[in-house]
Amino acid sequence: METCIIKSPLGYTKITGNAEGITSVTILNSEEKITDVIPIELEDCATQLKEYFQGERQQFSLELNPQGSDFQKRVWKQLEQIPFGKSLSYLELSKQLGDVKAIRAVANANAKNPIWIITPCHRVIGTNGSLTGYAGGLHRKQWLLNHESPNKQHTLF
Repeated sequence: METCIIKSPLGYTKITGNAEGITSVTILNSEEKITDVIPIELEDCATQLKEYFQGERQQFSLELNPQGSDFQKRVWKQLEQIPFGKSLSYLELSKQLGDVKAIRAVANANAKNPIWIITPCHRVIGTNGSLTGYAGGLHRKQWLLNHESPNKQHTLF
């Protein structure tokens, strides 16, 4: 398994994977040493993330290999179908997966998404439009949604 650390506008980002695909992309809450030479298996991922943050990429084309239960993998696959700049609720996601009663299980699988941004769990919001739970912190979720919004929101402070 290969690992690298890159810097993003939201903090230090750890990428893990091998020839079979990317297994995780996580945001770190501490300062880390940036990787000098990115392993070849992770180069495309690092490049595509940089393009995303620069506003040059809306879709990722990477081989993903997240580790989780079959149900979690189904949820994560469905997350990949949410278009750039769009969001949907946990309830809508549950309906798309065929079981409206599975909303808590869907939310739990969403929270365990190991591939930050590329599998866009940040695009899932509360039914009332509120920002709810995000492993990277709600401030990062808001930043990502603003970054992807066709109507950019600027803050005064």
